[in-house]
Amino acid sequence: MIFKALFQQLLTKPVTNCFPAKYMPKSVVGFLAKVEKGEAKLTPPVPVTEGFRGRIAYDREKCIGCQLCIRVCPARVIEFKPEEKKIRMYVARCTYCAQCVDVCPVGALSRSQDFLLADYDRFSPDLIVE
Repeated sequence: MIFKALFQQLLTKPVTNCFPAKYMPKSVVGFLAKVEKGEAKLTPPVPVTEGFRGRIAYDREKCIGCQLCIRVCPARVIEFKPEEKKIRMYVARCTYCAQCVDVCPVGALSRSQDFLLADYDRFSPDLIVE
């Protein structure tokens, strides 16, 4: 029974679109045409709540290089750059616990409202905070 389901899944085409989509589905193109004609209305994005744990923002100028954030990070996201006495964060590893934000004595780290962080390369410049 398990093998039957396995073979069915191997031989069928996926029903979801790849992200990021290479093309817009016909339903989206039709909807956008209706928006242009005034027949439909776009719903604005839902605002994030207070205290939302989004991507960690880093202010280089405030950072004093104390490395407290490195010590408390459970996912080992933060790396110290000794030549600059600054940090580098690999966002792809982050669990958004915000412990680094809480421990930073000068407020160089903060929570942002960014949450759409999909990428094919985990070492992409969009996923590295310096």
